[in-house]
Amino acid sequence: MNLRQTLTHGLWRDLPPFRLVLGLCPSLAVTSAAENGLGMGVAVTFVLIFSNMFISLLRNVIPNKVRIASFIVVIATLVVLVELFMKAYFFPLSQKLGIYIPLIVVNCIILGRAEAFASRNPVHLSMADGLSVGLGFTMSLTVVGSIREILGQGTWFGMPVFPASFEPFGFMVQAPGAFLCLGVMLGLMNAWSRRRGEIFIQT
Repeated sequence: MNLRQTLTHGLWRDLPPFRLVLGLCPSLAVTSAAENGLGMGVAVTFVLIFSNMFISLLRNVIPNKVRIASFIVVIATLVVLVELFMKAYFFPLSQKLGIYIPLIVVNCIILGRAEAFASRNPVHLSMADGLSVGLGFTMSLTVVGSIREILGQGTWFGMPVFPASFEPFGFMVQAPGAFLCLGVMLGLMNAWSRRRGEIFIQT
């Protein structure tokens, strides 16, 4: 892929979690509100960009036999930095996201991009790949979180969007609502793609 393709593939063709079907755990667990989805997405994007950068820089140095362990060390270091930063400057959001910030270490999207892309491509393309996939993931989580928050609480980023007479669908901010929202969106995207005759080849 060239730079333009690398910068755009994560926004639709390889859009997580809908196209790559990775990162489903945080997509279901933290998207009860738009703010949570946005915060998790930004954290994952930071880790994606810089883990791809470091892994690409070290791809000719890391022995093949320990590459996965080495990738995890790089990713874990960046996740610790993100966690400390969020606790220092965004403590309420950090409390809401809870254990899912440390669990970014084992997010399949990050390890998958490290193995499939960053370990085989130069630094500028690897960082562009991390940015593209990260923005796609952020967009997906924010949209899912927005739908669940609007229907389940009648607010968007904490601001009321319906009159006081609105009766929220409480189940939307619970686990069943996460599965329903994600499933409906996935079905709509697949139907749209089939209608357009799009064929996706994952990289």
